[in-house]
Amino acid sequence: MTEKYKYLFGPVPSRRFGRSLGVDLLPLKTCSLDCIFCQLGRTAQKTVERKEYVSTEEVIAELRSWLESGVEADVITLSGSGEPTLHLGFGEVLKYIRANTHIPSVLLTNGTMLYLPEVREATSFADIVKVSLSAWNMASYQWVNRPHEELDFQQLVEGEKAFRKQFKGKLYLEVFLIKGINTIPEEVEKIAALAKEIHPDRIQLNTAVRPPAEDFVVTVSQEELVALSGLFDPPAEIIAEFEGKHTRNFRTNEHAIFSMLARRPCTAEEISKVFDMHLHEVSKYLGKLIETNKICPERKGSLIYYKAVSIS
Repeated sequence: MTEKYKYLFGPVPSRRFGRSLGVDLLPLKTCSLDCIFCQLGRTAQKTVERKEYVSTEEVIAELRSWLESGVEADVITLSGSGEPTLHLGFGEVLKYIRANTHIPSVLLTNGTMLYLPEVREATSFADIVKVSLSAWNMASYQWVNRPHEELDFQQLVEGEKAFRKQFKGKLYLEVFLIKGINTIPEEVEKIAALAKEIHPDRIQLNTAVRPPAEDFVVTVSQEELVALSGLFDPPAEIIAEFEGKHTRNFRTNEHAIFSMLARRPCTAEEISKVFDMHLHEVSKYLGKLIETNKICPERKGSLIYYKAVSIS
């Protein structure tokens, strides 16, 4: 685990990449989208302004300290509390990682800023880039992703296509599916056709396995995901739950969180403070506890509380 770092978190188990050291470049939750499925909740600051939200120099100093500590990770991932490409220095962070370690760097981006040449250039310093495409036109983009008013769906697609042409690393494209919102086969076929134009190395289907921003978001079953995966060319893969050598610690922390929720309901932010975990880490534990029917979410006003399920 990281020590008392301000911008680093983990390493945490990732369903895609193994043990991932997270690098968080933004205040919670600063993003160009307000996706209905986001595990971090609703967007507090919806923006397309690119600036140095946190000190690039301090982030790199923490990375230097972490690398010198000898802790291991499979990847170093720029993700966290919002859209990392909004940070003006994210490319400098990726360059530092490339120059100072053999650990691959991963950038998790929604792709909204890739229409800008300077963002495409900075993004190219990553070894692996994950972009998103969960809509097929402007109307569906607004339903699913609730973009900033200055963003346009075609701009998103063209930006991802332009990035693919210049990027030599591995490009993954994530399609997030929500039951009843974007799972009609005819609509998924439209997403698949756009995905084929982007030419990613891998297409990955995801669904709400962790608590989403909106309580009307319904998880797509494994069986339905399998059926829809065949509409993509090449067929999409379904992201499986990560399993590996972190399991013992994962179960220990999961038990500790459940024990607390058995005593009183808490929000994700409260759990984050009590256990000194990043919200990304907390969301993984909550997702597993909900999946195994040990806890359930309950909305009170604008807040979501998690409480243990009573077994009668």
